[in-house]
Amino acid sequence: MSRSALRLAALASSAVPGLDPVSVESVPVRLGAPYAYAFVTDSQDRRWVVKAARSAAAGALLEDVSTLMTLLSRRLDVQLPLVRGVAALKSGRAVVHPRVPGQSLDFAQLPPAAALTAEVGRTLAHIHNLELLVFEEAGRPSYDAETHRKRMLSELDRASATGHVPTGLLSRWEHRLEDVSLWRFAPTPVHGAFTGSHVLASFEDEQDAGSGRVRGVIGWEEARVGDPADDLAELVARTHPGALDTVLEAYVQSRIERPDTNLVRRARLAAEMSLVHSLLRALSAGESQLVEQLSADLRDLDERVQEAERRAEARRLRAEREARRDRELAQAAAAATPATTRPDGLSHTPGAGSATSVDEATQPFAGPAPVPDEATQPFAGPGPAADEATQPFAGPGPSTNELTQPFNPFLGAGSGLGGQAPGPRRPAEAAASQTPTGADPGEAIEPPAEQSWQLSTAVDPEGLFEIDAVEPLSDPQPVAPTPAGPAEGTPVEDGPADDSQADGAVDDRHEGASDYVPVERAQDRDRPGRP
Repeated sequence: MSRSALRLAALASSAVPGLDPVSVESVPVRLGAPYAYAFVTDSQDRRWVVKAARSAAAGALLEDVSTLMTLLSRRLDVQLPLVRGVAALKSGRAVVHPRVPGQSLDFAQLPPAAALTAEVGRTLAHIHNLELLVFEEAGRPSYDAETHRKRMLSELDRASATGHVPTGLLSRWEHRLEDVSLWRFAPTPVHGAFTGSHVLASFEDEQDAGSGRVRGVIGWEEARVGDPADDLAELVARTHPGALDTVLEAYVQSRIERPDTNLVRRARLAAEMSLVHSLLRALSAGESQLVEQLSADLRDLDERVQEAERRAEARRLRAEREARRDRELAQAAAAATPATTRPDGLSHTPGAGSATSVDEATQPFAGPAPVPDEATQPFAGPGPAADEATQPFAGPGPSTNELTQPFNPFLGAGSGLGGQAPGPRRPAEAAASQTPTGADPGEAIEPPAEQSWQLSTAVDPEGLFEIDAVEPLSDPQPVAPTPAGPAEGTPVEDGPADDSQADGAVDDRHEGASDYVPVERAQDRDRPGRP
């Protein structure tokens, strides 16, 4: 047992009357973390968390948030860390609260269309539905849309002065921060650090992620009134597109107010700029090792952004060439189609549609065109073609008898997710009508790291057609066999719809998603469990 863990156990016993520590479990923290933790078990088999600030600023946040937890515990249906005692430290403060049950989540492992994934979206919506007065009563800071945008611009200027941020990223972020149209949102109560390590869940089956339910939310030190997109930053950066659809659908359905259309675009920007926030905190704390690590993460992000932009530009140019070719072919086909004169005197081009520039209903009926009297015409006999009755019946061609073919509504339409055919409308397509649109055309998104999800949709083709009766031919003729389709149950391999899917790009089907690439920090790969 470490000396720091023993010291924290002693703090717990002094801060909470009647707490008699029996065992202490220290928790490793990542580099640059503002707090240290220890789990204490007392003589009554109760489990406590001791959370000690590692700086004076972090200690002030700990003490301020205790009032907010008391107010929110009566308004949210998840458990919160209710402070039972406070102890003074040289570096600030330490608080003691009962341990909130559950395990920390990894947003990258949330399964699509699972109850737990939807519950994450609903939990976040319930936080954003809280009254502003509650946060104001607790003394939490409040920022409107314009103030929030200017604060981010100020942070970007300070990060630029450090020399650790690539110029490409600075230009990219500055362009989006100066686009005022993106920053029109209603100030909302936000958690401020809605990450997987702060969302706790319990599971009926430890091997089944879909069997979990959200039990509690911790880490409220950065709670404020501000941009709701900040709480979606890690979800859009790490969650699989199918799971993000489920989260957003549940979130939109549970919100009292309709989210603004640029919510997801700002969330992706916040995910990228989270590296800037961490960099500035590390510089102010003098964490040189963390500064070097974050600088490397920023350079890696810059390279991935440039590669994504090159690929997006290539796809845009290819789409323009294909569209121009299709227009030229359509114009050539229209020019080659001869115009005919109808009996009413109006010109008509076959295949050009039935609409005319003159209202036919207003034209006088000219009667049928004169037809020669067949009775007065000499019988010319059959044409040079042989009598069809004497020809053997060859049966329908292999491509005309549709009823004998297996019905596959998804044939030839690749989804871009592991080569699977797209299923019915994905959940976030309903949310996309209320979630951000207006992505810059042509920009692409890199697939999230460590993902291997595959979605499939089973469609029963039987029962789509019904035939009342079948009449046999009076003189059945041999019918050429129709080429058999794939046997029932045999998977149909659909190729990618375009080259962007062939090279592994993942389409998350969200407006604005192509503007950004996922952020993967080196420290996330070794991130310890939740406190």
